[in-house]
Amino acid sequence: MKQSEAPGFIKVKRGFIQRQNLHPAQILVGGFLIVILLGTLLLSLPISAANGEATSLIDALFTTTSAVCVTGLTVVNTSMHWSSFGKTVILFCIQIGGLGFMTLVSMLFIVLGKRITLKNRLIMQEALNFNTTAGIVRFTTHIVKGTLLVEGIGAFLLCFAFIPDYGFIKGIIYSIFHSISAFCNAGFDLIGTRSLTPYVGNSIVNLVIMSLIVVGGLGFSVWIDTYKMIRGKLKAPKHFKWKQAFNKMSVHTRLVWILTISLLLIGFIVIFVLEYKNPGTLGPLTFKEKIYAAMFQSVSPRTAGFNTVDLASLTDTSKLVTILLMFIGGSPAGTAGGIKTVTVGVLMLCAISTIRGNEQTTVFKRRIPLQIITRALTIIMISIMVVFTVVGILSLSENFTFMEILFETISAFATVGTTLGITPLLSITGKITIIIVMFIGRLGPITMAMALMVRQSKNKGNIQYPEEKVMVG
Repeated sequence: MKQSEAPGFIKVKRGFIQRQNLHPAQILVGGFLIVILLGTLLLSLPISAANGEATSLIDALFTTTSAVCVTGLTVVNTSMHWSSFGKTVILFCIQIGGLGFMTLVSMLFIVLGKRITLKNRLIMQEALNFNTTAGIVRFTTHIVKGTLLVEGIGAFLLCFAFIPDYGFIKGIIYSIFHSISAFCNAGFDLIGTRSLTPYVGNSIVNLVIMSLIVVGGLGFSVWIDTYKMIRGKLKAPKHFKWKQAFNKMSVHTRLVWILTISLLLIGFIVIFVLEYKNPGTLGPLTFKEKIYAAMFQSVSPRTAGFNTVDLASLTDTSKLVTILLMFIGGSPAGTAGGIKTVTVGVLMLCAISTIRGNEQTTVFKRRIPLQIITRALTIIMISIMVVFTVVGILSLSENFTFMEILFETISAFATVGTTLGITPLLSITGKITIIIVMFIGRLGPITMAMALMVRQSKNKGNIQYPEEKVMVG
């Protein structure tokens, strides 16, 4: 029988299907699983717990998954339950999860002088949601250098707030931990059971943590594009305006900045107005603290997981707005989760074009390909189905209100980490369900986008069937 090649990584020979190699998406998923399993093993050891006793496998698995998936949901108190060794393991898991294990492996190869193969480049391309393998190694190097620089600056600034409260050594450790946790949008903290609520009015903590969250959630490609724009503007003649420099950036970068700023402003205004007199949230605070708290609760749902007010005391409308912000999340190719800002932005532009009677979806005098629109729609539909399925399961297994379950589900799927207080009270079924959702939320959009790109590129030559209209709406 003549050997024939099947699509993907499957080769058919003599009637048998032989697996030749793994698809980059499978390697990416497998790598995250290995990191999670290794972290679970380490956290389950007695040395990882503050009391010297072994932690149950389900709690160790939950914590590791939450850290690697940069979520922040916890079933035990991070500050009190884990020893210094356990907290170090969690911190490494957060950093690996934020950057992606392939980014770190690739940098290790570069440091050791190893050759980066095409296969490795393809995996890096998928992990970073990059359009091409060209320049991917240089791009990865810039990511690591930029990450370490931003986290270092964040840790240095946080020292001015934490060293006076916790002493020199502990203050430095707290500064490093929270800087990495904020930049990676993880939401783990060492303060205690109230997250960052003791610092609701602290200017340094609020401004630094919010800046780290936003920068981490913008996306690595946006960093590079924005840096080039600023550098170009500073070197350009005086008549070259900032608006012209902004228009020089890619459509993707401009969309990310516009959508990010818009969502942050909308969230701030809604929470500030609705919670202004709420005695459980902003009510007792000074005006400056109200501003900081409303800003923080608008930024944090971008998948960070910190909070400076009691989320359980928010009004139902504020909770719904927070859920919406969590579901959207950050931007592509960054440390944040969610369905991503550009995904929502593309569908909004499509809807506007349809209302105007335009056959093409355009923005900034550029046409958005139909494949991108259908991909965005597919990601949103699959995400909604996952959320509804999980809400149904938790409604059967847990004894909480619908709002609490919906909030927890969106928080896990979008890898946010905020909770209304039900995470430690979850049953075994609930914990396992949330673990799976966190993993899907961290890797799902990446693998779905890649799978869609592969299928679309291979189906372009298919037979075109007759068109027939159906009624919608």
